[in-house]
Parts: sequence; structure tokens; C-alpha cells
Amino acid sequence: MKTAVVTGGGSGIGKAVVDRLRADGYRVAALDLRPGDAEDTYAADVTDPLQIATALADIREKMGPATILVNAAGLDGFKRFINIDFDEWRKVIDVNLHGIYHCVQAVLPGMLDAGWGRIVNISSSSAHSGQPFMAHYVAAKSAVNGLTKALALELGPNGVTVNAVPPGFIDTPMLRTAETKRRLGGTVEEHIQRTPVRRVGRPEDIAAMCAFLISEEAGYITGQVIGVNGGRNT
Repeated sequence: MKTAVVTGGGSGIGKAVVDRLRADGYRVAALDLRPGDAEDTYAADVTDPLQIATALADIREKMGPATILVNAAGLDGFKRFINIDFDEWRKVIDVNLHGIYHCVQAVLPGMLDAGWGRIVNISSSSAHSGQPFMAHYVAAKSAVNGLTKALALELGPNGVTVNAVPPGFIDTPMLRTAETKRRLGGTVEEHIQRTPVRRVGRPEDIAAMCAFLISEEAGYITGQVIGVNGGRNT
């Protein structure tokens, strides 16, 4: 039985991934800033290598080395570019990009030892389309797609695949908060009418793609950025 680590696994897309992988029979540990009392969920800040190392050491002792990593931890931000100070810029980059760096660095030795691994990075459809007032977020998620491609080329000979899933318009607490603050350019229902499949996405839709990409059947798929967005970005 393989062991998976999911960052941001306490809510939203990350939690849906945790639930799906457990249902599929994997041993799954979630890392989250606010873990609550969920089973096998560890309090860890993905921007802190020491916290990651501590959590992974405990996971390794209880479940064995992780050979699956889903990077779902994220932080958004909404502000005119001219008003984004460097601390805000750096915080968004730290979580969305540097957090992936730290987590991959931490789990990769175990994958290399096993000669097998799966890394799935949750990026964002905004990396395709752009998004006003989210320059720091879009920059970070665009970098995630580039990092995915570079790692796929480097790690493929070692049996490790690396892919990115950029969600588009998924019904998460983050989306509903943006709607409440009128940052969507319309209501969720109005956006549904502009979505080809005529519904909002569900976290389970993203989890299903992650489940496929970590499966043996997906062993010939690497370096890909596979959108799950209801046809909003093609």
C-alpha cells in the first residue's frame, strides 16, 4: 500500500483529494495550517521546511515513506498591482511556489529510493487566462506550471512523474469568499451560465483527476498541465 501526502488537506480541494485517495485504498496524510481533528492530519506550514520535515518524519514512522505528493496548499490575494507591497507579494509566492519547492525537496529522496513516485501540483486556470488584481497569485501559479515541466524532464528517468492540474471555477470556501467580497465579476450563478458544461466545478472533480494521475495507468503521462474547468479555458 502506497503512502500519499496532501498539502492543504484540511479543506476545499485538498480535503477532497484526501478523501478520494483514502477511498481508493492509499495511506494518506494531510498537511494543513489548521488541521482540526481529522484523522492523520498534521499541523504544518508549507513555507517552513522544519515543520514539513517534522511532519514527514512522523508520517514515515507511522505509514512508511511517501511516494505520492499532491501540493494543494494555496493562498490567494486580491489587490491592484500598484498597491501590492513586497511583503504581500512574497507571502503569496512563498505559499504557492516556495511551499511546493520545500515539499518536493522533502519527499523526493524517498521516491528516488523507491524508483517510483507521483507528484501532482494544483496550479490555477488563471495561469492560462490571467486575472486582474491577482498579479502575485497568477505569477506564482504560472511558475508552478513551469516547475512541473522542468521536474518532469529531470525526474522521469527515476520513475517519478510530475503533472499539474489547474482548476477553474471550483466551489470552495475560497470561491465563496471571493463572491461575497464581489471579486468574481458577477455571482457564481452568473458564471455558471458562461461555463460550457453549465455548472460550477466541485472539489471532487479535481480529486478525480489527481487520483488518475497518481495511478499506474497514468505512468506514461508526465510534464502535463491538465485543466479541469468545465471548458472555460481550452
